[in-house]
Amino acid sequence: MSDTHTPRAGDDQASDTDVVALLIRQHGDIRNLFDEVEATSGDERRDAFRRLVRLLAVHETAEEEVVHPYARRKLPGGDRLVEDRLAEERKAKETLAALDEMDPDDPEFMPRLLALRTDVQEHARAEERYEFTHIRRTAGPAELASMAKAVKAAEAMAPTRPHPGAETMTAANVALGPLAAVMDRTRDAIRRVMGRS
Repeated sequence: MSDTHTPRAGDDQASDTDVVALLIRQHGDIRNLFDEVEATSGDERRDAFRRLVRLLAVHETAEEEVVHPYARRKLPGGDRLVEDRLAEERKAKETLAALDEMDPDDPEFMPRLLALRTDVQEHARAEERYEFTHIRRTAGPAELASMAKAVKAAEAMAPTRPHPGAETMTAANVALGPLAAVMDRTRDAIRRVMGRS
């Protein structure tokens, strides 16, 4: 089926066995969702923003539970590296939480969204340069695949593209839940996959 539409975030459902490739793909999905939110209005903007919130929540939670612990243990200067990323994530989460309480038609919404986008993109570049590159050099294929499996479990908690009639009850509940609930459910899914409680 050949389609000339612009790919929407979440179109790529390939099975990833490299956590770095998976997270970089998610960075692309996040950029695409920011584009969707900016290019739409009304209900379409609300829908795109809900998907953006879910993906950001899942992505950051997966990094906190999977990537950052590995970086702390295995990378030279890992503690400092992770603390810098966590500071960036806290700032973005605060802005995201404020946006999550706003109506996307509010005149203040787009300026705040653009500020969030800048912060998120700077954070993604720092992760790719200072964390992901070193993880790829340090981790073996089995470690990359194990981390990818946990991130994929997290990703399944918050699909970025709804499929009418095909939603599981869990996905429907996550879609309706507040940001904190999405993060909690994501954390639980990752811990189950990784054998932690």
